[in-house]
Amino acid sequence: MGAKSVVIASDHAGFDLKTELKEQLEAGGYDVLDLGTDGPGSVDYPDFGHALAQAIEDGKVERGVLVCGSGIGIGMAANRHKGVRAAVCHDVTSARLAREHNDANVLALGARLVGPEVARECLRVFLDTPFEGGRHARRVAKIDPR
Repeated sequence: MGAKSVVIASDHAGFDLKTELKEQLEAGGYDVLDLGTDGPGSVDYPDFGHALAQAIEDGKVERGVLVCGSGIGIGMAANRHKGVRAAVCHDVTSARLAREHNDANVLALGARLVGPEVARECLRVFLDTPFEGGRHARRVAKIDPR
């Protein structure tokens, strides 16, 4: 996958929002690696958080989007992987700061907490915002000292 590649995954609670965000990404010229789930049937969110994080850890893509009911559980699963910095964001400001200050490479959203309009704007800002570096680089390096 190329530089404009994004991996996306969700559980059943995030399926509809994931589908909308995938369409937004494709319309924006991104190659999207969709790791599921593929419908609204009940699944276990850690399976999808781990699958997305493994794709990043393996170097298949640099950025990802996770969606579950709250964004919290699926993000926690992803953050167990080396080099993954998943940030649960509820608004544009948190999405911007996650990139600028924390060099987050995974946007985690809660489909039961943010509406589709806010989620789409969070995604846009997350993808368009560069990491500020500087004093933040030292701090980010301390997140995963392995």
